[in-house]
Amino acid sequence: MGDRLAGKVVLITGTAGGQGRAAALLFASEGATVVGCDLKQDEARETVAMVEAAGGRMTSSQPVDLGDSQAARAWINDAAAAHGGFDVLYNNASLPKFASIAAMTDEEWRFTMRNELDLIFYACSAAWPHLVARGGGSIINTGSNAGMSALPPTPGNIAHAATKGAVISLTRELALEGGPHNIRANTVSPGIIDSPATAPFLAAGSFRDDQLAHVMIRRIGTPEDVARVALFLASDESSWVTGANYVVDGGYTAR
Repeated sequence: MGDRLAGKVVLITGTAGGQGRAAALLFASEGATVVGCDLKQDEARETVAMVEAAGGRMTSSQPVDLGDSQAARAWINDAAAAHGGFDVLYNNASLPKFASIAAMTDEEWRFTMRNELDLIFYACSAAWPHLVARGGGSIINTGSNAGMSALPPTPGNIAHAATKGAVISLTRELALEGGPHNIRANTVSPGIIDSPATAPFLAAGSFRDDQLAHVMIRRIGTPEDVARVALFLASDESSWVTGANYVVDGGYTAR
């Protein structure tokens, strides 16, 4: 157990697996009290059990539909009430639909906006007064390299790119408004990460091969790669870092 987050209460969305689970395990191992949530009930409870088995502290609420304003705000407010406030909000959860502009339906577009952009606004909006009252804190939003660069069109990033570009811009504005309150806001923008959500795409050899052909570090990213960057942004080590976008994609967008 480390102490980089000792005494901090950290809210993480989407902790049932992948990057959220990795962050919950890592943050708890560094002394944080983790408060998680997810739509997936069994997997979310499993993450809590894993954290506790490793000696960490975590609670979780499930199912929580963060795309519903009332549900997202209730989760934030309940967490603040239970712990007397919190120090970090890590908006990890997302649920996009992938299709090209020629194929995407209005329903798929709205679904992606709701579950990749709206949910971050709701959580940040609800968290804001608690962080102001706390005297500051850290907001970490999850972007994507798709929000910065036009990537190969398979499986079709049209809506995902739009939401993640918006998340990166939203985070800069949060940093501007948060500065006087000592609230920092930063984005972590992963490339392709080997997780349950990406497994169907990575199972297709052509997609995996395309990713490996473009990255500078010739492997697919792991949830832990992202969690370690988020840990830095959650900790006091990044106390003068705000409005930044940390790209974690093995050099994909740098080519």
